[in-house]
Amino acid sequence: MSIEASVTKLDQLPQEMLEFTLLKTTGALAPRLGRLSLAGRKSILTPGFIGNTSRGVLPHVSQDTFRKSLNVNGVYVALEDFVEKHPQKTPPIFSYDVPEPLRKFITLPQDTLLILGARRNPPIHSPVPNTNTEVGLLTSVGFRSISSEYYAAAVRKLQPDIVVGLADIPFGQESVGIKRKDKMSDRTENWLRDIIAKKSTLDEEEKGWSIFAPILPIDRDLQSWYLEHLLEDMVDKISGIAIYDTYLLDDLPDQLHHLPRLSFHAPASPHELLRQIGLGMDIFIVPFLADATDAGIVLDFTFPAPSKDEASSTRKSLGIDMWSEAHAISVTPLSEGCTCYACTKHHRAYLQHLLAAKEMLGWVLIQIHNHAILEAFFTGIRASIDAGTFAADVASFEAYYEPALPEKTGQGPRVRGYQFKSEEHSKKEKKNPRPFRKFGEQEIATLRAAHGQQSNMKPQMRDVIDDEALLGLVDMEYSDTNADVAAPIENLKLEDDAKA
Repeated sequence: MSIEASVTKLDQLPQEMLEFTLLKTTGALAPRLGRLSLAGRKSILTPGFIGNTSRGVLPHVSQDTFRKSLNVNGVYVALEDFVEKHPQKTPPIFSYDVPEPLRKFITLPQDTLLILGARRNPPIHSPVPNTNTEVGLLTSVGFRSISSEYYAAAVRKLQPDIVVGLADIPFGQESVGIKRKDKMSDRTENWLRDIIAKKSTLDEEEKGWSIFAPILPIDRDLQSWYLEHLLEDMVDKISGIAIYDTYLLDDLPDQLHHLPRLSFHAPASPHELLRQIGLGMDIFIVPFLADATDAGIVLDFTFPAPSKDEASSTRKSLGIDMWSEAHAISVTPLSEGCTCYACTKHHRAYLQHLLAAKEMLGWVLIQIHNHAILEAFFTGIRASIDAGTFAADVASFEAYYEPALPEKTGQGPRVRGYQFKSEEHSKKEKKNPRPFRKFGEQEIATLRAAHGQQSNMKPQMRDVIDDEALLGLVDMEYSDTNADVAAPIENLKLEDDAKA
């Protein structure tokens, strides 16, 4: 199938489908500019990122704060966050009988693009294996599986803007055999057909959705059968592609180059983000943003990077560890030049105090700031691509900044179950330490000494009253209290009355 024929098919998509416009591109494996649009939703300029949610919301950010202090035009929501009661009972979200129930359930603003997938990004490896008809998930109450038909029915009920097709990927396995890879291709094709078939049964008054077809993290030859059927039978029914291994983009068929690319290849640092953008990736989910927030790390980088001092060979850190006591008396903003709410209203000393006191507001402010830094980062990337200086700017960025984010030093907020690997769920010890504990005798003695107290040195209590306690009682006349109470109230006069 030629590129022209593919473009013709894509031009015939219904109006309610996504519109993706390539604004600038220089080749198949090159950075490109684009715009993803849907009626009633904010457009997403690409390269760009969307929010990565937990239970439907950005960690540490209420929906009021989301509206007022963040500029996030799209979010990714995982179905496994909401199906904890399946299959014994109906999950509450499916009992919410309103238009666009998922959006209303998580109180997402009406103009924010909503993307639904089966699993979180990055996903926890599930010991429940995928089968020909089911996918293993990690819900809030344990591991279980859902069928492809259940997933398609859930999409129809929840009415997202975009749904990512099910992909048969054995997450967590270091190596995958040839036979298993063949199954990956066959199952993914069948599951994609299931969701396309479900969409074809929509009534006229029902809200439709756009479909992103998964591209598996295996060589093109091993998924050639799936790609062939995707191009021949389904290319006019999909609106984008979900990429699970950016470094296999060279294997992407030419007929799919005009579709928006959503990356599920989680980058570990801004440097890896730049490498994926250099290969032509469009939309990102960035897990390291929330990881840095949980660790109490304030992101501190810009693109393009500032001019480097030639006399210095050291590279600047990508973030600032706010657990450090060095910030306890600093009244400077979190990052110089940042105009986010956290930087314009507060300073480092206040934020360091919030973290030390385990106040939730500390992580809220860091999350607001980190989103602002990443937004400015992508704005600079788009300007660099437009100016044709992206390759040189990437080289300068890599020379100016360290290759990895700082290590976590503080305890961080209470961790959630999906932040653990599968094998850690079977361990008996608690994932979160107790917030309080009893002091030992030595610690109590140390505290007393710090406050100028010595054990067993308190004066003995006496049964007599000191003479000083009688001060103030000398020369006091006896008064008949009962007589005062019995006096007629009309005989009482105010001082002002007497003067009058």
